[in-house]
Amino acid sequence: MSDNRLVSSWIVIELGGTDQVYPRVTFDALPDDVLLDIFDFYLARINFEPSLSRPFPEDAWHTLVHVCQMWRSIVFASPHRLQLQLLCTTKRVVQNMLHIWPELPIVIRAKHRMAKAQDTNNIIAVLEQHNRVRQIEIEFVQISFMKTIRAMRMEDPFLVLTSLLLRSQIRNVPALPDSFLGGSAPRLKTLSLHGIPFPALPNLLLSTRDLVELHLWDIPLSGYITPDAMVTCLSALARLERLILEFESPRSRADRETRSAPSLTRVVFPALASLYFQGDSEYLEDIVARIETPLLNSFNITFFNQLIFDTHFLRYFISRTEMFKAPHRAQVTFTEGEVNVGLYLRNMNSFHKISSLAISCRPSDWQLSSVAQVCDSALSRLSTLERLEIYIRRSWEDDVKNVPWIELLHSFTSTKDLFLHHKSIQHVAPVLELLAEGRVTEALPALQNLFLQGPKPSEPVKKTIGMFVAACQLSGRPVAVHHREWQSRTWQQMHWEIGD
Repeated sequence: MSDNRLVSSWIVIELGGTDQVYPRVTFDALPDDVLLDIFDFYLARINFEPSLSRPFPEDAWHTLVHVCQMWRSIVFASPHRLQLQLLCTTKRVVQNMLHIWPELPIVIRAKHRMAKAQDTNNIIAVLEQHNRVRQIEIEFVQISFMKTIRAMRMEDPFLVLTSLLLRSQIRNVPALPDSFLGGSAPRLKTLSLHGIPFPALPNLLLSTRDLVELHLWDIPLSGYITPDAMVTCLSALARLERLILEFESPRSRADRETRSAPSLTRVVFPALASLYFQGDSEYLEDIVARIETPLLNSFNITFFNQLIFDTHFLRYFISRTEMFKAPHRAQVTFTEGEVNVGLYLRNMNSFHKISSLAISCRPSDWQLSSVAQVCDSALSRLSTLERLEIYIRRSWEDDVKNVPWIELLHSFTSTKDLFLHHKSIQHVAPVLELLAEGRVTEALPALQNLFLQGPKPSEPVKKTIGMFVAACQLSGRPVAVHHREWQSRTWQQMHWEIGD
């Protein structure tokens, strides 16, 4: 079946034309406005389910204009209603395409490597159509392409550009020039740079008042922007909802220590709902000290490893941010590459994750020391955290000291229910024994229940936990111990007598 007959048959089926209850008419008998409604429905369905159109959903309207001259006239008479666009790829000869079709908005989509000079030339030729380019999506940005961009004279603003994505998987890519996009893209809504340095980004952002999403992934040192400059340019983005700042590597210690003190004046980000950060803790400290985020509902952090963490500005940010008013559950997870603390809200019998705080490092003692410092510095004032879960999903060195465990537990003074899963049982149990030796009130003063999930505890583990339970009971704060095998759905309470 030809493409023309295929689309006609598809439209008839979708509209219920095969049902004998409806009278059959030919398309020639339909008024232009009805046909336009049908075309609009068809293209909207294609955009909603791109698999219906091959190879690109942006080209779906081509089928309509090739059916007949009448359809062609109707389609081209309503380019805005039908959201007509020209798709440019590395394999399409742009000069021919621009001559064949009307002057429609252009979408640049290059999802493959530009293996030949002509591939790059096709994209560059379209970028010269600054007043028509609506979307730019270029994967696998290469050094040669960036050098060509730097050599271009982009003097005119991109007035209709709404979406920009540039991604590079090559290190040491040249930076985008100050003149990129003519320095202005007033209708831009989403901007995503992956591994692309752009020192002049703050200047461009000052022109993007409608920006909704800003994603800066793998920011190289050559693309570093100071926290003060970042907050200043973001402060003008009243519609910004999602912000991602991910640095490729830590800055040098000297660079971190020369940072200036953050301003006491804070800027309100009225629409920001999601914030993700990866980098040095000092950088995030300088950001959160300067901002207010009343609508924030997702906050995820990954810190590079360092010896000392002092995140008091993060603590103040958390204390004044609405989403942190009532987290009920904290989950600490140790994996081979990082340690992560997740915070959850309770909704009836389910939990909703609102935040994660991770530290990227490998040695067990580094992970434990780091997470103890950050939790003490940033999370210790969260009085609603009544449930603490600890997972160890990695190999664990035997020489890890118990003191950091005590410091970690000390950060969760409101914990009523402590869950230890599998490997964590054998490593936390000796810490409980220490607490039983006259230090019960130092950590977990509100503890009521201890849950052990995994294989049945060994006799040494049962002995240490028994000493902890006895100490709690003698201090007037009894703790119930529960155990559950992995495959079981029910908890079984374990019992000890004082002196066991």
